[in-house]
Amino acid sequence: MNVNVSLTELNQFIVQAKAATYVGNGRNATACRIGSHDLKYQNGDFSYLDSYFGGTDFIGQEVVYYKDEPVWAMNYYGKIIEPETITAAETGQIIKNSLSKMYEEGRFLGGFVHSVNGDTYADLSEGDVVSFTGKEWIARNGTRVYELVYHGGVIVS
Repeated sequence: MNVNVSLTELNQFIVQAKAATYVGNGRNATACRIGSHDLKYQNGDFSYLDSYFGGTDFIGQEVVYYKDEPVWAMNYYGKIIEPETITAAETGQIIKNSLSKMYEEGRFLGGFVHSVNGDTYADLSEGDVVSFTGKEWIARNGTRVYELVYHGGVIVS
């Protein structure tokens, strides 16, 4: 990271941006790539872009910019692994409900388990805002029905 950004401020902004976009039902922005779904958020010198492809199975990337320079990013791939057991809409609601609770704790990385109407959402990760890997999943009646893997960290130019 070539700019002087506090890791605490960066972490706080990431949580704020995630809460305001997908989890907060933020409005879609103009697609920056053909076929992508984009969500944007800005606060002061920080801006955030979440750009993904797909729906039930999806892949995407989140980038945080500080004064228009990319300083942090995360890649992810998720899919419903038991489509006869859970719908995309149910999955989305469980994820939004669970992540909103995690974000209320001021964090976005794992070590988090939450129950929603008998389903279990879990997010486990290693590392911190600087460098991390993780996985989230939903279990219904003891069977994993959805999972997502992610990794990312600080960008150094």
